[in-house]
Amino acid sequence: MKFRNPPVLLFILSVLSLSIPWTTAGTVSIDRFLQCLTKYPHPAHTIQESIYTPQNSSFQSVLVAHINNRRYSTAATPKPLAIIAAKNQSHVQATVLCAKHHGLQIKIRSGGHDFEGLSYTSDVPFVILDMFNINSIDVNVADESAWVHSGATLGEVYYAIAAKTNVYGFPAGICPTVGAGGHFSGGGYGFMMRKYGLSIDNIVDAKLVTANGRILDRKSMGEDLFWAIRGGGGASFGVILSWKLKLVPVPPKVTVFNLTRTIEEGVTDLVYKWQTVAPKLPKEVFLRAQPQVKNIDTKGNKTVGVSFIGHFLGTSDKVVALLNESFPELGLQRKDCYEVSWVESTVFWAESPIGTPIEILLSKPTEPETFYKGKSDYVKEPIPKHVFDSIWKKMIEIEHIWLDWNPYGGRMSEISESATPYPHRAGNLFFALYYSSWYDEGIEATNEYVRLTRELYDMMTPYVSKNPREAFQNYRDLDIGANQDNKTNFETATLYGRKYFKGNFDRLVRVKTMVDPHNFFKHKQSIPPL
Repeated sequence: MKFRNPPVLLFILSVLSLSIPWTTAGTVSIDRFLQCLTKYPHPAHTIQESIYTPQNSSFQSVLVAHINNRRYSTAATPKPLAIIAAKNQSHVQATVLCAKHHGLQIKIRSGGHDFEGLSYTSDVPFVILDMFNINSIDVNVADESAWVHSGATLGEVYYAIAAKTNVYGFPAGICPTVGAGGHFSGGGYGFMMRKYGLSIDNIVDAKLVTANGRILDRKSMGEDLFWAIRGGGGASFGVILSWKLKLVPVPPKVTVFNLTRTIEEGVTDLVYKWQTVAPKLPKEVFLRAQPQVKNIDTKGNKTVGVSFIGHFLGTSDKVVALLNESFPELGLQRKDCYEVSWVESTVFWAESPIGTPIEILLSKPTEPETFYKGKSDYVKEPIPKHVFDSIWKKMIEIEHIWLDWNPYGGRMSEISESATPYPHRAGNLFFALYYSSWYDEGIEATNEYVRLTRELYDMMTPYVSKNPREAFQNYRDLDIGANQDNKTNFETATLYGRKYFKGNFDRLVRVKTMVDPHNFFKHKQSIPPL
């Protein structure tokens, strides 16, 4: 191993000279870890100003600012011994090396949208390595690329691209506050995936910090590790510092629309046809179906309305003609459509009204709003029509739930299952998200909503993928298998690993064994070494 920076080498040697301090209760002392951090050479910023402990008045506000799920922001939630809000790569290196030496687990957080809170909770002593300060974005229109640091949000990425060009964009998710680090490392799907694939299908380089404190790019890490971090979850292999995106062409104007139909308006027939039509539409069309419970009146009666949310890389006249030919039952008209720029369409997908200034993409929450539980599925055969009636009934029982049904086909069917760790490609009609959210506090409410969500998921078993029942790792779900925070059992990891990655799990294990054989980077659903 070669280190080009002599001060870094001296720091590593000094770390190795320190003993690991444990209290008689078996918990590691945070003091020596913090002392270790200050010994590291930090050329740009002193690390002291990036350290937050429970004794700091701003500790709680920093902690909750990037917690997205209130289920993991309660008094009972384990808290970190410290938060390191890194400002440069030397802070990241120091945190990794000092945590490793002093027996502390690190949780790597960019946007904090992990469904199960794995990026900021643990059952063993831990620190959070917060990446939100490392958020610069460098767009290079000349070579159609952008370097994006992991702490940047998707909204910041979209805004930065639009500031330089109106003829390029990037295929990624619809939620502007999601962090780039986790989104890209888990796959990154969005409304242009049928045209351009996932985010990971358009990433050409990356930089990460290994468990040994080295900074590697694509060339120095090799193709196996570069393959693994694009869809296999970066938190199993290192700390992703930045990604190099390959920008994709977009027209000056795109078309968006949102049509809602209820049970009473015949939506069951529409959805039944949608599931076979949407995956076969031209690549430029993305037509999501989003069922949600709605009030019929003021007396508490409920129904289900399905929003058909569309995005077309072209003008409204073309998409209206196209859908009136292939899906006339939807009844799309020109008056339903809005022609906007690509970046304005990202504002539309974030559920802001047409005409909202794009600066809203830069907004960030200061604390979590709702409690929620999410689960995912892949549908390969058309769901029988009568099953939708059962789905609507169960949704009305749950009430605070919505589903996202995202059509596949197009570019997604052209990419090999093994091209990246994300294996869910050809053969899928659509991808499903079940998402229950609630405001009621207390463990009783949480248990009830989680139970009801699991019941709907169980009800869908006959109609979704099998052997394994596939799942999307960016919609983290501990129900499908979970390890302890401090121990990665291989058999347990195989349970969730096969569902997330199918046959690619084996290669991910080999890469993990090669780059992190002692399993420093781990969480409840990480990749195990052999």
